[in-house]
Amino acid sequence: MYLVTAKQMQNIDRATIDLFGISGLVLMENAGRGAVDMLLRIFPEIQTKNLSISILAGRGNNGGDAFVMARYLMEKGITTHTFLFSSIEKVTGDAKANFILLEKLAAANSKESVIEIPDIETFNNFKHKIISSDIFIDGILGTGLNSEVKGLLKEVIETINSLSKAVFSIDIPSGVNADTGQTMGVAIKATATATFGFPKIGHLIYPGKELTGTLEVIDIGIPKFIAKSENPSVNLIEQSYIKEIFRLKHREANSHKGKYGHLLLVAGSIGKTGAAVLSSNAAMASGAGLVTLAIPESINSIMESQVTETMTFPLPENQKGHISHTALNLIIKTLVKDKRVVAAGPGLGVDDSIIRLVHGMVEEITLPMVLDADALNAIAVNPYILKSRKNSTILTPHPGEMARLTGKSTVEIQQNRVETAINFAIEFNVIVVLKGASTIVALPDGTLYICPTGNSGMASGGMGDVLTGMISGFIAQGFEPSQAAIAGVYIHGLCGDIVAKKRGAYGFVASDIIKIIPETIHLTPQLKDS
Repeated sequence: MYLVTAKQMQNIDRATIDLFGISGLVLMENAGRGAVDMLLRIFPEIQTKNLSISILAGRGNNGGDAFVMARYLMEKGITTHTFLFSSIEKVTGDAKANFILLEKLAAANSKESVIEIPDIETFNNFKHKIISSDIFIDGILGTGLNSEVKGLLKEVIETINSLSKAVFSIDIPSGVNADTGQTMGVAIKATATATFGFPKIGHLIYPGKELTGTLEVIDIGIPKFIAKSENPSVNLIEQSYIKEIFRLKHREANSHKGKYGHLLLVAGSIGKTGAAVLSSNAAMASGAGLVTLAIPESINSIMESQVTETMTFPLPENQKGHISHTALNLIIKTLVKDKRVVAAGPGLGVDDSIIRLVHGMVEEITLPMVLDADALNAIAVNPYILKSRKNSTILTPHPGEMARLTGKSTVEIQQNRVETAINFAIEFNVIVVLKGASTIVALPDGTLYICPTGNSGMASGGMGDVLTGMISGFIAQGFEPSQAAIAGVYIHGLCGDIVAKKRGAYGFVASDIIKIIPETIHLTPQLKDS
């Protein structure tokens, strides 16, 4: 499913009106009518309990959609009060036409009202009437917002948020940036949101995702070919796409371990054995035929008892218990042979020797590579070595590691997750898996995928190591690296959702994810046909 920016949606609307011939009034009517249907489906108590609604409208098209909703609700006999947070003189175009229709309808019904609130003083005078309603419809600000919310509208949003009542937002919660998901100073916390045509990126990126609540996309009549003409490059990872990936990689009955590839994982150090264990076990649970775990020689005997299905290979180490850079020649000339993918990073540690080792691997290994954790910290010393790669490279940074790779702060990364991931992927010709809530997969061609699975219970140590193993395991089986990354993040998050549903979001750990990888791929309703 496409996710669009505010500008792309504006262009799609304009093309639908100018090139296809559907008027703006018709699109607005379809939006308002569809939003009312969703509202009454999600909140049936509006009619069964005769609840009252305050409609909060701005002066733009978002307000116009709200005026349409008010008309339909009035006609259904639902007690509705509409408040325009502007003066009527500032309302123009299709929104103005619908405001006039709404006034005529309200004039014919003594129970209804349309009140202009152009300033804070007037707002304070009508505050009691506004907040006395049972449910609020938020049509204050739309997807075009690109500046901080201030003054009257800030006061209104803060007041509504303080009430702990249900809020239904039109298109996007007022105050959320449609492109980044960031709040523009202050934003409505919606119970549910009806968006039109296509979801916006800000609906799926935190904090916008949390503020959006239950999201539904309303079809307002935009032809598919017009949307495609905008060349949207951001996608929501959908269940159907993941099922198709696994369908294409169906495991044949007459097969053997060699058919599903051999992964080399370079990981681990004294004190960080767990990361290597989690990654290698996750790769096996994901279906890799063979996994060789290359580790410092001093921990080999310990690791052999922890990874019974994985082969281990002891490597020379330095005084810190890290793999020595002198192991590079052995890795290149011996260990890489007959492998399908190389992964590095979990638990490696970081020192000058590791930096030299990782840089050498990046420059000399011609197989697909997955780089995580300490391998990324080593790469951050000089990210430009990534440009020397002769095959696909997947980076799986969390925001802190992404900050080190880009020289930005973690706050900057989180405020611009989509832009950061796309720009880095394009510049360095790599696949970026930017982990976190709503994990992002950015491809070198500028295409980006946002993952809808995962939950707060996964905010614990080792989850990233499991993801590295899963992505690497899928590549070992023959998945295209981009598909391995997309499937990896989706299944990883889905495993977390299944565990959280059974046990709650508190206290589950990374090894719990590994235990259910096979059943999540093969047995859950989401993927059972794969």
